[in-house]
Amino acid sequence: MDDEVLARIAASPARRVLGVLSMGGLGAILVYVAMVRPPAHFGWQVFLILMGVAALYLANRMRLATAEVLELTREELRSTDGTVIARIEEIEHLDRGFFAFKPSNGFLMRLSTKKKARWEPGLWWCLGRRVGIGGVTPGSQSKAMSEILAALMHEQST
Repeated sequence: MDDEVLARIAASPARRVLGVLSMGGLGAILVYVAMVRPPAHFGWQVFLILMGVAALYLANRMRLATAEVLELTREELRSTDGTVIARIEEIEHLDRGFFAFKPSNGFLMRLSTKKKARWEPGLWWCLGRRVGIGGVTPGSQSKAMSEILAALMHEQST
C-alpha cells in the first residue's frame, strides 16, 4: 500500500477561531437571554436553553474536529484521527461546481457505497453516498486536493 500523502487539508486558524467563537457566542447569548430575560411562556425558555446548549456543544465539536487534518493518498482520503473517509475506488463522481450543494471552500463526492452518517463540523460530513469536504478550510487546499483526486480517479478508470 502506497502511504505517501499527496495532499492535505487543514482548517485555517483564523476561520477555525471565528467559527468556534461564533457558534459558542450564539450558545452563550441564547442561554443568557433565557435566564436574564425569560419569555412569558416557560416552553420558550426551555427551547432557548436547549438551543443554547446545543450551540455550545457544536462549538466544542467544531473545535475538536478542526484540529484534525485530512490527508489524500493514492488509496484513500482519511483523517489524521484514523478515520477512512473514502477509498479512491469508491468515488463515482466529484462535484466542485459553483452551484453544487457542497461545504464552503470545498467539494462534494458521490460514492458507490453508502457510509454511516457522520458530521465533523467545519471539516467534512457524510450522509449516505454523499461526502462533503470543506468548511473552515482554505479554498486553495481543497481545490488542489480535488484536482489530484480527479486525476487519481481518471488513472484508475483507465
